[in-house]
Amino acid sequence: MDKGFAPALAPLPHSRKTAARAALIDLKDGPRGVLAECFKQFGIETVAMNGDAVDRLKNEKFEACVVKLTKEAEAVMESARTSPSNSRMIIYGLGGSAQDAMRFSKYGINAIFREPLERPAALKLVRATQMLVVHEFRRYVRIPVITEISVVTVDSRRLTATSNELSSGGMSMHSAEDIASGQSVEISFALLTLPRIWVRGNVTWRKGKNFGVRFDPQDERRLRIKEWIDAYLES
Repeated sequence: MDKGFAPALAPLPHSRKTAARAALIDLKDGPRGVLAECFKQFGIETVAMNGDAVDRLKNEKFEACVVKLTKEAEAVMESARTSPSNSRMIIYGLGGSAQDAMRFSKYGINAIFREPLERPAALKLVRATQMLVVHEFRRYVRIPVITEISVVTVDSRRLTATSNELSSGGMSMHSAEDIASGQSVEISFALLTLPRIWVRGNVTWRKGKNFGVRFDPQDERRLRIKEWIDAYLES
């Protein structure tokens, strides 16, 4: 073949997928370094912010953020959840307990890094949630989220629990109060754009202070939860 007829145009370069970004907000050097290393292992870029997080979360797109659970955190979460770009971002709290997170439950904190921050535990949490951060939703059908759950048993006993993960078929939660596997319950909770909902279910397992409830397939109210999850994953 005549080389004079070889294509003159160079092949187009492959487009590089934009990396998911996680904002590390007002964190000290030690925790910030540990978390940056953990996120990097899963291809998630981290951006350190100090003092300008409220404005940046209104105007820049991030897939996740880590914020220390202090009173200043509320303004940060409010900025994220009211931003069109970041309203569904994964929010990690740093420090505090699940009860501390309840103060911010209306913002839908997804998970908490415990303090003192230890690399193995931090890496485990990032590994468990990174599919949501990088938008690989087909491989992750459960949404980690922390909110208060009201549980009513068939004998009208009421107890309070804290959610761990939510799926269209059920929910795992944590409670110091005793509840046995096999019990029928009705649970209620509110979550971000999902107004308070009630749904029947059965306790299918109990391990320590954690237990799981499978929603009653005959209860059509569970379809609102499925619709919310579908919208959450598509946004």
